[in-house]
Amino acid sequence: MPERPVDLTAALDWASSEVGSPVVSSEPLEGGLTSTMLALRHADDSESVLRLMTNEPWRTHGADLTARERDAQLVLADTDVPAPVTLGLDTVGAAAGVATHVMSRLRGARPTAVDDGTLEAMADVLTTIHAVRPPQPFRAFQSWAWQAKWVVPEWSRHPESWRRAFDVLDGPAPSYEPTFLHRDFGHHNLLWSDGAISGVVDWVETSTGPAWLDAAHAASNLAVAYDVERALAFLEAYADAAGARGDAYWLVMDVVGFLPPPGRPPMFGRPEQLERLDDWLHEVVAQAG
Repeated sequence: MPERPVDLTAALDWASSEVGSPVVSSEPLEGGLTSTMLALRHADDSESVLRLMTNEPWRTHGADLTARERDAQLVLADTDVPAPVTLGLDTVGAAAGVATHVMSRLRGARPTAVDDGTLEAMADVLTTIHAVRPPQPFRAFQSWAWQAKWVVPEWSRHPESWRRAFDVLDGPAPSYEPTFLHRDFGHHNLLWSDGAISGVVDWVETSTGPAWLDAAHAASNLAVAYDVERALAFLEAYADAAGARGDAYWLVMDVVGFLPPPGRPPMFGRPEQLERLDDWLHEVVAQAG
């Protein structure tokens, strides 16, 4: 059965109704690997953000993802974590044809540079996230390092490190204290204003799991976007802020999760990004012993 086309006009009408003020303008937001993200302005001069789960495979799971984001935002509303506020949810796509979530818009922009102060602020907000105690635990985290991905990439300069990584993951996972996780934490999901973090966005993967996995994912994203040195510096900052250091198993799991499923192209298209991912894997495998 063919997918129902996305009805953007109906989505904007729905958002107008949920917010309580007509949408007068919309513009796309950057990013959006899983979704179409639109910044909306309303007739009462308020602003909101509309998520439309348009992209597969996330579209198929849009009901669960958007409901999880809504639930996370409800939990975070009474905490010190600067998260959006949920304003309306259509999990079944009754209006637009896809799961849709409208939420408040937070002011700020993604960082243009990452220095020691940036890394320390990231570490501090991550410890604040991990201190959240929801009334009911969110789903157990899912590993993105599926066994089907355990194939040494042809572009690797460190094939033995990848083989060692797969051996590490083939062994038992270390024990951990169940913790509230963002699960896609990284500089790409942070907004900054006046030198401080003003928003943590994209809560569709919220989970319960090892705190070090959230830190690992942030480090991997820093390694790919910048370099190994900044990834290591973030882990040091997080370990200092949290007062604890995690097992390198979770670092390995996160890096392997960046490999594409069989038959699909790499997540990153630029050669230098693949080189940095390769170097990061080489580093974390060395830490795993």
